[in-house]
Amino acid sequence: MFNNPMTKSLLLLAAGLLASWLMPAHAQTWSDDVARLQHGWAEAYYQTPEHDKLAKFGQLAADAQAAVEHNQGRAEPMIWQAIILSSYAKFQGGLGALDKIKQARDELLAAEKIDATALDGSVYTSLGSLYAKAPGWPLSFGDKKKARAYLEKALQLNPNGIDPNFFYGELLADMSEKDQARRYLEAAMSAPARAGREDADAGRRAEIRAALDKIKG
Repeated sequence: MFNNPMTKSLLLLAAGLLASWLMPAHAQTWSDDVARLQHGWAEAYYQTPEHDKLAKFGQLAADAQAAVEHNQGRAEPMIWQAIILSSYAKFQGGLGALDKIKQARDELLAAEKIDATALDGSVYTSLGSLYAKAPGWPLSFGDKKKARAYLEKALQLNPNGIDPNFFYGELLADMSEKDQARRYLEAAMSAPARAGREDADAGRRAEIRAALDKIKG
């Protein structure tokens, strides 16, 4: 049917153009989804009144699940689903939160297998935070030593990042290593701004100031 050389050439050209149009569109889809989750999280975590946080995180968790399903095989939406679930658990509290932090951990471990370096090593930053703050055995999997190991991995991948420095400093303060904690918290405070993450950076810097004041007190 397509024995004419010119026809074959035109078909190949059309197929190539179609592929070039589709591939960037797909790449843009997951990054747009992640950006929406990031801004939604910052709004829910830092700006939403306390009595509205659970409803806000409930909707965000549903949005994150949809983003994961829409972008199968991408680690980035999985990481953000885990971050949202762990924050949801924090504000929910009680035994009902334990299932959410376990789901968050499992999602991060699955994301690690896909791409451990995604989002500047956020898998390890988030795992470190989870292990640092989760209750210990027998209630849950909390473990300060594992938290430290994960956060040190995160710092290897993103040594100047605001989040790994903050969470590591916070952990060191909890472990009564105040001098070292101050060093990492100050590094977090002077971390470079993240393009498009101004809302999260502002909230995080307020947390860093509070952590530094707590050490001084």
